[in-house]
Amino acid sequence: MRVQRRHVLAATVAVLAAAGVAVGTGFGFAGTTAARQSVCSGSVTFSAEGGAPAATSDRFPVGTRLRVTNLDNNRVATVTVNGPSGSCVLLNAAAMELVREPGKNVVRRNVVERLNGDAPPPAAGSTRPGAASPGVPGPAPRSVCPGSITFSAEGGAPAASSNRFPVGTRLRVTNLDNNRVTTVTVTGPSGSCVLLNAAAMDQIREPGKNVVRRNTVELLR
Repeated sequence: MRVQRRHVLAATVAVLAAAGVAVGTGFGFAGTTAARQSVCSGSVTFSAEGGAPAATSDRFPVGTRLRVTNLDNNRVATVTVNGPSGSCVLLNAAAMELVREPGKNVVRRNVVERLNGDAPPPAAGSTRPGAASPGVPGPAPRSVCPGSITFSAEGGAPAASSNRFPVGTRLRVTNLDNNRVTTVTVTGPSGSCVLLNAAAMDQIREPGKNVVRRNTVELLR
């Protein structure tokens, strides 16, 4: 009789343990749920574009829907790509207002999710993200980064971050509208091919503009 009670007690403990694991998994205890996979690495920033919430991209075609979540405040923006840029995802002003924290121009901890499937290939005569529109002057062929250039609120001497070039890479960025030039060193990762800091942007920007659309980015080493 004593042996049977021991067996019953052991079986009960095993069942309770299994139930505890199941409940812990269901409620997302640490180590039990996988983090969502982001389709863009690095920080998310924005341009001064107006209009309804939207984004531009050097990776996804026009019409792609993306959901951007700020992991620091859990605010979300769902946007449609409406043109090319130099970033995996570059929000416009309205989209950034949906997710930003007060006074911050960069969302460092984020998840970017693609909501729709693969888009059909561009029709004949259309352009891909990052490509110049027919009949519109674009960056010189030697540019190593397609699309527009924007900036973060990072301080310090002129510098840049990048999702393409390693730390220590030197880049020369030219604004083709005013021929102003800045030479910067990559100091860390971002969600853009080249994302200038505030000091570098001030060296090439035109007054009141936060985006350099016509530009050339040259690799110096």
